[in-house]
Amino acid sequence: MIRRPPRSTPSNSSAASDVYKRQVVNIPDVKGREEILKVHIKNIILGSDVNLSAIARATPGLTGADLASIVNEAALLAARKGHSGVLQEDFEDAKDKIIMGVERKTLVITPEEKKVIAYHEAGHALVAKLLPGAEPVYKVTIIPRGVSLGVTHLLPRSDRYTYSRSYLVTQLTQLLGGRAAELLVFKDETTGAGNDIERATQIARKMVTTWGMSRELGPVNLGGREEQVFLGMEVMRHDEVSEKTRQTIDSEIALLVQEAQEKALSILEQNIDTLHRLAGILLEREVLDAEQVDRIIRGEEI
Repeated sequence: MIRRPPRSTPSNSSAASDVYKRQVVNIPDVKGREEILKVHIKNIILGSDVNLSAIARATPGLTGADLASIVNEAALLAARKGHSGVLQEDFEDAKDKIIMGVERKTLVITPEEKKVIAYHEAGHALVAKLLPGAEPVYKVTIIPRGVSLGVTHLLPRSDRYTYSRSYLVTQLTQLLGGRAAELLVFKDETTGAGNDIERATQIARKMVTTWGMSRELGPVNLGGREEQVFLGMEVMRHDEVSEKTRQTIDSEIALLVQEAQEKALSILEQNIDTLHRLAGILLEREVLDAEQVDRIIRGEEI
């Protein structure tokens, strides 16, 4: 599974819209996140190695509440470890817990399943490392976290507000890297790719119906109008597309996802020895950081 990181809708021109106003609160940018962190650390003793700017850069997409949780969790971890102050490593561990979920080391996984998970996450990581323009790999783990049996955490280089078609296609390919590794190595498929496929399908659907990125349909919005439930208002949808167009939409979505999987398969086939080595070391160590993944890909010892 890959972990990664609002829209506003026009209000109805009715009397009710004059009474009930929607306040859209945007996700904080990197400077905003650093300022939020400064507010929450006021009553905490920090170690000399703490770098709030680095923490802010490493938490794109997180809300103020998420950042508060990271600070609180870091303080708890520091107390449990007997640290005199909260260190950078405490913030890193807290960030992993909030973003990737709580470690479930007591979960019993068979050796066969663990091997599949290792190749799945190695597939994600290797595709991400070898794809031009892909988001950097921050950490890879096969220790179950939250609802996931393994996690490849990608860390965006910066906050993004617009997405190019090439960037989105790269995202699709990254997401299908785990399933591609399963097919390549085990000649079979598992349910472990379920969340990846769901997210890839959501992105592909947006590309086709909302962002006008379909080669077949062109630059048109086919998503229909939708109002979220708010203060008693009902969801409103307007079906304005024909059955033929719906079939074309489904075909375009399937084509985007299938092409992404084929691209991921091609990358892994060309680097199969590296895939085997990365999965093998991941099985031994269970957690690899970005530097270790880079050294493995270069063929160096870690």
